[in-house]
Amino acid sequence: MAGVVANAGPLMALAKLNLLHLLQALYGRVSFATSVYDEVVVGGLTGGFEDARTLQRFLRQQGWSAAPAGDLPEALRGAGLDRGERDSIALALEQGGLLLIDEERGREAAVQLDLLVRGTLGILIQAYRSGLITADQLRFYFGQIEERNDIWISPALCRRLLRRVLG
Repeated sequence: MAGVVANAGPLMALAKLNLLHLLQALYGRVSFATSVYDEVVVGGLTGGFEDARTLQRFLRQQGWSAAPAGDLPEALRGAGLDRGERDSIALALEQGGLLLIDEERGREAAVQLDLLVRGTLGILIQAYRSGLITADQLRFYFGQIEERNDIWISPALCRRLLRRVLG
């Protein structure tokens, strides 16, 4: 697969669930924009969030560092996206690969630019289908996402996808 770029949402959610290792197992290497690192790690450490510390340790251990975003496509100007989303899309376009993103507006903009997108739930489903986690683990992680108030993914979406994948 060409490059894989992660936006803030999946990085934060996987850090909160202690599942960052799935990124390396599934994709080998994941890129992320400097603005995403600043938002998630620098801002998170300043706010005292443990998931920011977890993510920082993981990134150091993997030797992954932030990349500057490429030129912003005209289509993204005025699209109502935050800087991290815009930079993530620009970086994914530059690398010609998969964009890991949860935010709906960012996903829609990326798809309109012909990018492949996958969110946190899609990453977990891919890990299940790849044999990295069991069906029971998939149920558990989806349940965790549904119950937590610091992961902003729709509980209804969790239930609908889980039914579709596991029956």
